[in-house]
Amino acid sequence: MAKEKKRCPWCQDHPLYRRYHDEEWGVPVRDDAKLFEFLLLEGAQAGLSWLTILTKRENYRAAFAGFDPQKVARFGTRETASLLANPGIVRNRLKIAAAVQNARLFLETAGKHGSFAHFIWSFVDGTSIRNSWRRLEDIPASTPLSDRISKEMKRLGFKFVGSTIMYAHMQATGMVNDHLTSCFRHREV
Repeated sequence: MAKEKKRCPWCQDHPLYRRYHDEEWGVPVRDDAKLFEFLLLEGAQAGLSWLTILTKRENYRAAFAGFDPQKVARFGTRETASLLANPGIVRNRLKIAAAVQNARLFLETAGKHGSFAHFIWSFVDGTSIRNSWRRLEDIPASTPLSDRISKEMKRLGFKFVGSTIMYAHMQATGMVNDHLTSCFRHREV
């Protein structure tokens, strides 16, 4: 019988969580399309569990044009009405409006900086922060750096980019490695 890999405890109870943990969480993302996907999903998650969003991820992909910021930026009244009627996503008017506005600002920011990846990764000088947490309760919900990123994103006009959301974004996209030191992924990412 093969020995079970040691994982961060938050992902133990659901196969979708385990797959996300094992394959995506903490892996450095420098692709603008993937960064937009995580920005949209993290904003949708505000006040909800990440598992709720993961289970709806494919519905979001279909509803938000494959997470193509060019297409989402052009969404108007008709598309917004369709999204508000879509039971496969979180039907929150403010979050949907924010996703469209954020798509426009995402493209604008990418245009000014060469890519959104260049902009967001500049906050960590292009290098992942590797933490050495031993216990889940030691991992912060936000940091002074996520405060700074949040403040700048809000200044640019982005919505649903509070410090906690931005720290979750940093974790998801590998700007920070918050796998516990006992987790097999800590060394891998």
